[in-house]
Amino acid sequence: MKFGPVSPLDAEGAILAHSTHFSGRVLKKGHILNKDDIKLFSEEGFEQITVARLDPSDIPENKAAAIITKILTGQNTKMSGAFTGRCNIISNADGLLLLDEDKLNAINLVHESVTVATAAPFEIVNKGQLIATIKIIPFSIPKSILDLVLKVIADTFVISIACFTNKSIGLIMSRLPGMRESILDKTVDIATKRIEEFNSKVTKEIRCSHAESDVILAIKSLQKSKCDIILIFGASAVVDRADILPAAVTSAGGTVDHFGMPVDPGNLLFIGKIKDVPVVGMPSCARSPKLNGFDWILWRLLCDIPVKSRDIMLMGAGGLLKEISERGQLRQVPSSKQNNAREPLVIGLLLAAGSSKRMGKENKLLANIHGTKMVAHVAKKIKRSKVDDIIVVTGHESENVELVLKKLGIKKFIHNPDHAKGLSTSLRTGLTAAPDDIDGVMIFLGDMPLIQTEHINHLIQAFDPIEGRSICVPIHGRKRGNPVLWSKKYINKIISITGDIGARHLLEKYNEQVIEVAINSDGILFDVDTPESLKELLRRTQPAE
Repeated sequence: MKFGPVSPLDAEGAILAHSTHFSGRVLKKGHILNKDDIKLFSEEGFEQITVARLDPSDIPENKAAAIITKILTGQNTKMSGAFTGRCNIISNADGLLLLDEDKLNAINLVHESVTVATAAPFEIVNKGQLIATIKIIPFSIPKSILDLVLKVIADTFVISIACFTNKSIGLIMSRLPGMRESILDKTVDIATKRIEEFNSKVTKEIRCSHAESDVILAIKSLQKSKCDIILIFGASAVVDRADILPAAVTSAGGTVDHFGMPVDPGNLLFIGKIKDVPVVGMPSCARSPKLNGFDWILWRLLCDIPVKSRDIMLMGAGGLLKEISERGQLRQVPSSKQNNAREPLVIGLLLAAGSSKRMGKENKLLANIHGTKMVAHVAKKIKRSKVDDIIVVTGHESENVELVLKKLGIKKFIHNPDHAKGLSTSLRTGLTAAPDDIDGVMIFLGDMPLIQTEHINHLIQAFDPIEGRSICVPIHGRKRGNPVLWSKKYINKIISITGDIGARHLLEKYNEQVIEVAINSDGILFDVDTPESLKELLRRTQPAE
């Protein structure tokens, strides 16, 4: 790769190395310069710009990231599209993250230009959660480096998800004379909540004396009930392999494979099996709902991951789970219902409230375009995209518009009674109804049926507020079009707009956060405002004979 300053006249086809500001526009780093861009640099008086040009043997950053990601992606995962040299791996199920850490480290040691970052191994992950990101640091890498990375990976999946499975759990609790039943009741309640969170159930509970013979009988009873996992909670902590609970497991025909663990709280745990049914002696700390070593064992068993003695002995790094005052907070297990890291959640806001004054009596949104209403053309493209949900703002002839769109399975409509007062009222109506948990909203106009699903997906792929791409604008040639994807932080600013205008003026105000996404079609510029433009649309969409 050749990197350095050149005259704008010599930069066509090269990669822009640094984001560059113009009057009302910003070209972001990584942009491939075209004739229109060269003309813009000349008009603005630039004498030099820094660019990168790839050698024939170089692999472009997005292609390299996608190739590596595809091979890393294992069971119950999926990959996103690559953008700016970054490609993500997303969990496609609830479960535990499995990593081949040796291979992961070997990949990162190949060369500084290739990086793979993941969530922690055996971390609870949710469907839709971001679990890994692959980033190519420069604009390209030599094919020789890519080949070395692929050699390290070989044909083994490095990143996968083990799903939580529906297990039948048997619970034994021993008690000593004078022990209150309320303690055991609370223990059952906490254990049940722990287990049911992962879609398994305590199907049989046995309370017995803290004596080896009684525990043996309880174990055999649970064997007859065909439990998938047996948990034993002792009235007294286990302090030796010869203690009552592990001795009972051995006497019942089972084995104790490991006693103790380098996790605190949770040290005094043992694990074994009886005829391939896992048996876990729970530590006293498991009476509390706080995270402890037992959780780490339970999660793996619920995902059908064997727990070996070596696995437990290697849990010491990060195994200090106690509340430490210097840290200021307790490290707790993430809820299985939480997504701490995920792909951005983007909704589509389809504005379909206008009265089509320039079209005469006809409502342009309901114009018949070769058998399909115009607004339905737009809605179909949105539904096929990666937009998570669609909200439709109606106004003029709202019942007819809703009837058309409901046939497509769209369910969320909000009526704008003030639609005659201008576009800003529809924006305000729709954005006020947007969910709180979204990351961004893409605003669609109902009279732009030439927009394609791939255009929408390109915008979502470019969206990354953390990296300074919180407003994504499609561009064809030197003209910006629609739809525009806005980060949620701009919603209140758009809501405050008044009159028959949109949010275009905010693009200049926040141009540092704007990323222009090149689209190879003028569909992002074409809207239907007049009978003449409707005729042009019919001509352009005429089915081939």
